[in-house]
Amino acid sequence: MSQSDRGLRRLAAGTLLVAFQGTVAPVWVLRELEQGLGGVTLFGFNVADPGQVSELTSALRGAGEPVISLDEEGGDVTRLAYHVGSPYPGNAALGAVDDVELTRRVYRAIGSELAACGINLDMAPSADVNTEADNPVIGTRSFGADAKLVARHTVAAVEGLQSVNVAACVKHFPGHGATRVDSHLAIPVVDVNLDVLRERELVPFRAAVGAGARSVMTAHVAVPAVTGETPATLSGAALTGLLRGELGYDGVVITDALDMRAITRSVGLAGGAVLTLAAGADLLCLGPLPTYDDVQAIIAEIVSAVREGRLPLSRLEEAAARVAALRTWFGTPAPVAAEQNVVGLHAARRAVRLTGATEPLVEPLVIEVDTPPTIAVGDVPWGVGPWLPDAEIVRVKPAAADVPALLAKAVNRSLVVVVKDAHRHQASQELVSALVAARPDATVIEMGLPVWRPDSAAYIATYGAARANAQAAIELLTA
Repeated sequence: MSQSDRGLRRLAAGTLLVAFQGTVAPVWVLRELEQGLGGVTLFGFNVADPGQVSELTSALRGAGEPVISLDEEGGDVTRLAYHVGSPYPGNAALGAVDDVELTRRVYRAIGSELAACGINLDMAPSADVNTEADNPVIGTRSFGADAKLVARHTVAAVEGLQSVNVAACVKHFPGHGATRVDSHLAIPVVDVNLDVLRERELVPFRAAVGAGARSVMTAHVAVPAVTGETPATLSGAALTGLLRGELGYDGVVITDALDMRAITRSVGLAGGAVLTLAAGADLLCLGPLPTYDDVQAIIAEIVSAVREGRLPLSRLEEAAARVAALRTWFGTPAPVAAEQNVVGLHAARRAVRLTGATEPLVEPLVIEVDTPPTIAVGDVPWGVGPWLPDAEIVRVKPAAADVPALLAKAVNRSLVVVVKDAHRHQASQELVSALVAARPDATVIEMGLPVWRPDSAAYIATYGAARANAQAAIELLTA
């Protein structure tokens, strides 16, 4: 391989954020980092405990200057606390409190934990304006349905993370909040005109650009008024025209995971990599599915595209320059905050809402209504069990629940029903309604968005299913 070939391959590899299985960096990842690989994205399966993550990131840094990223949003989407649930409430809870200083403190604490583990880029916050209640992928990940509220908390989150030199990655541009389709599975469409887009979806992103967000993540959503039928991730009109041009953004553009079906089932993994680079992306998050062979094929396809004139070499050089500037920013010393779990629980307590009145618990039976996890969240534990050690906890699938048997078990006992996003699941609504009809004295705890509620004696809304949210709910229930 000639020197120019090696240089081109290095530029191509420098645009990729790869993933891998396990808690130790594979040899191929370390070798590719030595040869210019952009960095890695970590997932829950890469995490055992903070000490292990620190060892892993040290090994990665020993092989190069990688961007080391993960999705640590607090709330339902957590990677560091994937096996136990996050100690921080998510964005919906912070939006419900609407205290921007609190949001800044929470994200500063999250950033401090990440920095202590050697992670330099957090794929957060979600700046999506969640105007569609039945949104299957955003929901409690959004600060709310009001564009100005979302904007002010997005800015606070960016400032909190970046105050400890962890780069924020504001997502999902140009907005995933008005969708009813999960882009992990298909291409959602945000069919609004440019005026609506500017007054709603773009407001938080414009604010984040003004606040100096170091990176912005693309969405695999089509916005016909801007992108036609093409997902924004692959659209020059969205990334170069709208984000770079109209919003004046000159930081790093990162794609959402390219292994999501919105991309793989339309243009393929390697084809998508070339198209998104041509559209204006700088770093390509490949997601957890691509193998080393896939990574090699993607690099080869980018190199071929440059040689064949489908992708300008100047576009790769521009991406490399932006990522180099980000790495320089990583190297700036920053103070570290030390208020982690304290501020998370404090925020969760401020967010939780009680309607009605609770009674002292008597041999409580807790029925947790099982809700399938989204792909973005993964299989993170949720529920109130850790905070009610003396209660009997029963986890049931709503469609298969035996209501008479559950009610018989609850005779002469306090009944607590825990549900997550009941408004999105008809079977959950039917089960909760049947239980509450027979036991109107029951307490219902909603750990998703409080859109639908039954006529129970007491109703507690947590605005998220993180560990901190659960603790705050039980404190209210047992006060």
